[in-house]
Amino acid sequence: MFAAVAGSAFVDKLFGRKEKEADMKSVTAPTQARTPRALEGVYPPGPEHWVGDGFYVKTVFWPQIDAQMLSPFLLLDHAARKRFDPSAFRRGVGEHPHRGFETVTFAYAGEVEHRDSAGGGGRIGPGDVQWMTAASGVVHEEKHSQAFSERGGDFEMVQLWVNLPADKKMSEPRYQPLLDREFPRVDLGVAEARLIAGEIGNARGPAKTHTPITVFDLRFHEKGTTEVELPNGWTTLVFPLEGDVSAGPNHESIPSRHFGVFDRGDDGAVQLHAHAGTRVLILAGQPLDEPVVAYGPFVMNTQEEIVQAFHDYQSGRMGRLL
Repeated sequence: MFAAVAGSAFVDKLFGRKEKEADMKSVTAPTQARTPRALEGVYPPGPEHWVGDGFYVKTVFWPQIDAQMLSPFLLLDHAARKRFDPSAFRRGVGEHPHRGFETVTFAYAGEVEHRDSAGGGGRIGPGDVQWMTAASGVVHEEKHSQAFSERGGDFEMVQLWVNLPADKKMSEPRYQPLLDREFPRVDLGVAEARLIAGEIGNARGPAKTHTPITVFDLRFHEKGTTEVELPNGWTTLVFPLEGDVSAGPNHESIPSRHFGVFDRGDDGAVQLHAHAGTRVLILAGQPLDEPVVAYGPFVMNTQEEIVQAFHDYQSGRMGRLL
């Protein structure tokens, strides 16, 4: 879940297609004005489609767009807010494998239950994040929770795929349930950041990562401009979940559910302009500079490794759900 990147007919057939809030931290804006970091490009999402019967998504980006431009990020699916009627059965995606990367699921509305062959599992609800490191291989399923299925309601999720460096692709799988109350809140003037991984100023997100990355979402509480310092040389992607934003020295538009890519060679601050209520997901990471071979549910460095992954899955070496 959510998407299976370009694969064979076999893949299509097999996989179907707040208790206590964290302390608010403040980041002081730079005292000396600098030119904002430039946008390199703005890209539209793919068409909407169902993944299983529980996730109606747009695949916002995927490796075949330009794996090196996106690195270390691979894929982003957005299941925009949608109303589900009460149901006697749990919608979602059944048993399927992954190897070579991490899946990060952001819950904005509704609930998802996860279980995998490495023993990971749990339920996430609004504000929570689930970080699954598939690494050497897991079989898992993701479905609407039993309670949410029975009562119905609004549902909105994002799933991000983060690549693993070659020397970590065959490491042990790991599962991290991250609750909303664990995320530091960072005051960025007209917007508030919720820090999931990496650093903003002196604040650090709770997620453990194999790749140096910073991941956070923003909510604008009034119209205006906010900015954040992110490492020069890193890939920096901006995805407006709700509402349009503009960015860069020319205030270039990034429409809702499109994504913007900033210039890696520019050392200016990432500056965004938006109206109150706009929600934005920001991804920044150190590029891996390694070959990417993405096929169905596996992302490796060579075609031979992909073939081995399918063989290992079919022979049961990635385990099974009980």
